Amino acid sequence: MSTNEELFARAQRVIPGGVNSPVRAFRAVGGVPRFVQRAQGAYFWDAEDKRYIDYIGSWGPMILGHGHPAVLSAVQEAAVQGFSFGAPTEREIELAEAILAHLPSMDMVRLVSSGTEAAMSAIRLARGATGRKKIIKFEGCYHGHADALLVKAGSGLATFGNPTSAGVPPEVVQDTLVLEYNDLAGLEQAFAEHGAALACLMIEPIAGNMNFVRASVPFIRRCRELCTQHGALFVFDEVMTGFRVALGGAQSVYAREIPGFVPDITVLGKVIGGGMPLAAFGGRRAVMEQLAPLGPVYQAGTLSGNPVATACGLATLHEIGKPGFYEALARRTQALVAGLRQAAADEGVPFSGDSEGGMFGFFLLDALPQNYRTVMTTDGARFNQLFHGLLERGVYIAPALYEAGFVSAAHSDEDIAQTVDAARAVFRLLARG
Repeated sequence: MSTNEELFARAQRVIPGGVNSPVRAFRAVGGVPRFVQRAQGAYFWDAEDKRYIDYIGSWGPMILGHGHPAVLSAVQEAAVQGFSFGAPTEREIELAEAILAHLPSMDMVRLVSSGTEAAMSAIRLARGATGRKKIIKFEGCYHGHADALLVKAGSGLATFGNPTSAGVPPEVVQDTLVLEYNDLAGLEQAFAEHGAALACLMIEPIAGNMNFVRASVPFIRRCRELCTQHGALFVFDEVMTGFRVALGGAQSVYAREIPGFVPDITVLGKVIGGGMPLAAFGGRRAVMEQLAPLGPVYQAGTLSGNPVATACGLATLHEIGKPGFYEALARRTQALVAGLRQAAADEGVPFSGDSEGGMFGFFLLDALPQNYRTVMTTDGARFNQLFHGLLERGVYIAPALYEAGFVSAAHSDEDIAQTVDAARAVFRLLARG
């Protein structure tokens, strides 16, 4: 047995499935997960000391790459001062101020420890602020594993969903309305039927758990209009896209096309923690002041605003705020997607790809999907061949068809070229059948 196999066998005896988050188990692609020993820059090394070019970056946070000197220094200094206090620190204020400086939709922000916690709290806040119960989400958008959000679509355009996990009673999701992503007719119908009872609409503006699917500009515009018209709050889940696709998040990308566009509540995570457990939700002052201790909506957390995590996040935000950072990151990501697209075309393999900032995705389809239903038509068996072919050649992409990829500032032109060459070799094998 390889060391990875030995570790996996050992892990399965004491951890359900051998992993602490399901996608890591390689169940979707088959084979044995790689147990990471260390990481630096754009790479990590597994238990066999094999190096991989890393395109998951801890699922998004490592926008600077692993072990950036400025971030490492900030974390080390903070750790010496203390791991956790359970009391306020100045650094929490500094991080909140840094976040708000780049997101004009937010007047106030509450720091928490995970994206799931942030999304769950945003829903509670929306319900408390509006006095309403019903919420809208979209099939294929993932907002963490809170009970009310673990739900799949019903049978009609605007039907209430069914639980997607054991342990979630149907009555818990009876107020969650699940719609098709980018479907204007379904959106209109939902508001026509339920608008007066809707507390909020929550959406991933770029859905990273459908691989990479954008909400169209007309769709986002209409979401904003209908929420305003019916008094529902518009919640932008930017756990994945916040500070990853642009310094102002995905909302700044849409504001280029929709003058004055802002969501009511924004959910953040990943990059703002720089790899540490840290997330946040924020919005207008009148809404945020509904939170305890000012208002009746309760939310609390022992490790919220953790001093080591905030140091990591602050250092990360400082680095990504430097002039030219996002332009360089976007160019590198675009070069990767363009290279993959050309390599697939050269070998006659159906392929489509897209990117924004340092986030990208691709499909073994001729055209980019616009919703979850179309994403599901992707050839899973061929993707699995591609995944393992790249893995054998030292390139690590998400071990699942429905996950986005991430490029960091540490990826070099040579890394991109090596990745494209590896993909070209695998595409050639796929073309032969």
